Parts: sequence; C-alpha cells; structure tokens
Amino acid sequence: RTDANAGLSRSSRYFESDNLQDAKEILISAGYRVLSPQPVDGNKRPLCCGRTYLTAGKIAHARKEATRLLDTFYPLVEKGIAVVGLEPSCLLCLRDEIPSLLPGKKSETVAKHAKLFEEFCIKENLQLNLKPVEKKALLHGHCHEKAFNVAGSMEKVLGMVPGLEINIVQSSCCGMAGVFGYGAKTYDISMKMGEMSIFPAVRAEPLETMIIANGVSCRHQIEHGTGRQAHHVVNILRQALG
Repeated sequence: RTDANAGLSRSSRYFESDNLQDAKEILISAGYRVLSPQPVDGNKRPLCCGRTYLTAGKIAHARKEATRLLDTFYPLVEKGIAVVGLEPSCLLCLRDEIPSLLPGKKSETVAKHAKLFEEFCIKENLQLNLKPVEKKALLHGHCHEKAFNVAGSMEKVLGMVPGLEINIVQSSCCGMAGVFGYGAKTYDISMKMGEMSIFPAVRAEPLETMIIANGVSCRHQIEHGTGRQAHHVVNILRQALG
C-alpha cells in the first residue's frame, strides 16, 4: 500500500484528537502506513497551514508557516506519498491559498497530492470490513467542501456503511466561518445565519439521528446553537469498523 502522510490541523492535534486516532486506525486497517512528519527546520513547533494568519490578514506570517509545511511535505509527496487531511479549511488551503502565496513546483506538487480523508478513501477504493449501522445520518457540508465541489465525497464514503440512511441537509454557511462566530460584534449575525437552515434542520431530527459535519467550526456551531453533538465522517467509519 502507498503510505499516507497525515496532515494535522491544530483542532485535530489538540482539541479533537479522537478524530485523528479514528482516521489513523481506519487507514491502518486498510493496510496503510500512516506518517506524521516532523518539521525539517528543526523547530519543534508543530506544522501549520497558516490559514489562521490569512484569516487575520497576516500574509507574511501565513507565508512563513506555509514555507515550513512545504519544506517538510515536498520530499515525501515527491515519492508519491499522499497528504491526507481531516479539516477542510486546512487541507484545501494546500490546494488553493498556498500555491497562490508561494507559487512554484513545491506548492503545486503538494497541492496535487493533498486529499481530504474521504477523497483519499474514494481514490484508493478503500476496502474496509464494516459492520451495519442501522441509523439515520444528517450531513452538513463545509463551505470549503462546497466551494471545491467535494462535499459529495462524504456521502460516497458513508455509503460504504451497511444500513446507514444518509440525508444531506441543504444548508447555507453554519455561521461560524472561522472566528466570525466568536466575535462580540458578529456573534448575533452568526447565530442568525445558523437559524437560516442548519439549526432548524438539526432540531427537526430525532435524537437517534447522527449529525455529521467535517468542519470543526461547523461542529462547534451546531452544538452551540442546538445542543446536539456533530461528528466527523471518520467517527462513523470507526464505529462501523468495530
């Protein structure tokens, strides 16, 4: 099997490490070796795509973080090793913003090999021995997934789980939008955005229905606005894996 290089977001590393562990166990069960490369610059500070700096308009800082990431990942992707990410904003930053910040062979090569977890599963035609999950699931797509037209890969991957009934909520942005929903001046607008579609859709579902959202911001917004916990796709696949 081709090695899979795990691209880590800060949320996966520090706040929701269970998602990272679930993804790792799924890939290992399918015969992959999962790598977590350390920064080649010798700095022990973890790698970051730099998107958080971009959100704040700190372009120079974002370019510095992107350089560290490319210097570390490029030698691996040259060997054909995929960069697999769980957080849409971070992973798709490798495919969009970073090539614009640092145009050239390194960024183009890494972008070509960067895949969301569910995209990687589909591309590699992952063979998993999954047990039936006789439940209903409501899917909310992250704005970046929709913008890149890859939100459908979540449905395809979950379709591998026997017995799982999948419904996609036709939702707009959840309203969190990075740090927008945390701002004192933008909080009210953020909640109004959530009430446009995703909050009512979640509240209308029975408690047995699993709510699935791949974006960490989306999951936090859903929990704050409805009291319901949302899960990443990898959580559901790991449950079915037994």
